[in-house]
Amino acid sequence: MLRQLYIQHFTLINELKIDFTPGFSVITGETGAGKSIILGAIGLLLGNRADSRMVKEGEKKCTVEAHFDITNYHLQDFFVENDIDDDPSDCILRRELTSSGKSRAFINDTPVSLATIKQLGEQLVDIHSQHQNLLLQTEDFQLQVVDIIARNEGQLNDYREAYEAFRQKEKEFKELQQRIEKSKKNEAFITHELNEIQAAGLEEGQQEALEARNEILTHYEDILTSLQTADQLLGDEEQGVLTRIKSTLASLRTVETVYPAIKDLCDRLDTSFIELKDIAREISGGLESIDFDPSELERINDQLNRIYTLEHKYHVNEISQILTIRDDLAKQLRYITNSDEELDSLHRQLAEAQEACEQKAQTISALRVSAAQKVEREAKHYLEALGIPNVRFSVDISRKALSHDGIDKIVFLFSANKSSAMQPISQVASGGEIARVMLSLKAMISGTVKLPTIIFDEIDIGVSGRIAEQMAGIMKEMGDEGRQVISITHLPQIAARGAAHYKVEKEETDQGTISRMRLLTMEERVTEIAQMLSGSQISKEAISNAKVLLKLNA
Repeated sequence: MLRQLYIQHFTLINELKIDFTPGFSVITGETGAGKSIILGAIGLLLGNRADSRMVKEGEKKCTVEAHFDITNYHLQDFFVENDIDDDPSDCILRRELTSSGKSRAFINDTPVSLATIKQLGEQLVDIHSQHQNLLLQTEDFQLQVVDIIARNEGQLNDYREAYEAFRQKEKEFKELQQRIEKSKKNEAFITHELNEIQAAGLEEGQQEALEARNEILTHYEDILTSLQTADQLLGDEEQGVLTRIKSTLASLRTVETVYPAIKDLCDRLDTSFIELKDIAREISGGLESIDFDPSELERINDQLNRIYTLEHKYHVNEISQILTIRDDLAKQLRYITNSDEELDSLHRQLAEAQEACEQKAQTISALRVSAAQKVEREAKHYLEALGIPNVRFSVDISRKALSHDGIDKIVFLFSANKSSAMQPISQVASGGEIARVMLSLKAMISGTVKLPTIIFDEIDIGVSGRIAEQMAGIMKEMGDEGRQVISITHLPQIAARGAAHYKVEKEETDQGTISRMRLLTMEERVTEIAQMLSGSQISKEAISNAKVLLKLNA
């Protein structure tokens, strides 16, 4: 529960430190006195958006800090998951906002993100405002109420996991269908491209070999002339290089015995003769093997043109890259051929995921039907006590397509009298009736969720007299059942039921307008309630009536 609230330099509040008590408390004050400022400060602790204009004029920073006792609310996992020190008897939430717009959040003096403080704040305080009454008109809220009463959070989490798996399979199936459809449209084109590449008969290294052979055939005459000339110069029997070297060597050998120094030259010349003789033999062999076939040159040029055309078409410069494209095209065709099989397999998986989802949704639906009956009974009980004796209230559950929250469409049907047919509550309930229905639902929900602190901001709008007394009775019962309930009210019948009574006041000072909040003594309560009964001119009768109200509710 909320034990203490500290506010400094927040809008019209200079500094405020107020302690709160368990059970049912009330806050009163004239319109514009600053009750909404108190709620705004608490809202900051719950993760609401901060605005630099919230900082009191002339100050650099505002601070809002609250101390909670969360001993019996089993929040240890939250602190472990977020690596925050845990002190159940004094959990501290703090927001700081500078005039430049910079905001910081803390839990137990540990800096945290806005999302983290919001996650914890939502488990500590529920603020019910007039704006929240509008939620009753939405199907999402009505479904949420039934789910809370059904206590089906675990089943909903399991269902949502199954639903996400189903949606993922559904997405995969649709994407595969689209890919197959697109692929089949391109099947003829892909086949043509693949056939064109396969018809070229490409092999690794083929281009280099063909280009080399093309060079030889293109320059056949030059090569032939060069080889013939070399053959003649080396091998001519009368004037060839070999004949002359042989004669030179024979001449030098004649003086080798008398001129030993010539032996080394003879040996070198003999080696050269052997090497040149071998070269001449290869040149001669080359002459015998070289030939020119115009049809071969034509075939080579045709194949190279096919290669160059494909390389240009696919913006590559190697046969290996074209072969990679060929393999990819073949893979696409195999995919098209086998795609129906894959689609059938994925369709079976989708059907299985949908069936699992449907089964879990049916389990949740059964829990909702049971919870809806409880909502109907308790709503009727509360609303009759709140001055609608002929009320009829029903939870209509119909089937809808699988969605993130199941297969149930829930609508609250309402009629305030016997003669009128029940219709969706958003269409027929008045403002006062909406307020009473919301209080009834909050009373039901609070017994299930066990929120430490519930703040009602003028939930009594549109009601008065005996109905206000009944509303106060319900809120007091909620407070007596281990919850802290705080009601901001303008009605004396409700203000008199509080175990503690706080008043918000506005005061003009030399520093400007400031708001204050204080706990009233019993004597001050009498005066405050009397003023609420009679206005600014407090009569003896109002004082007497105030004392009676307080005595009756003691």
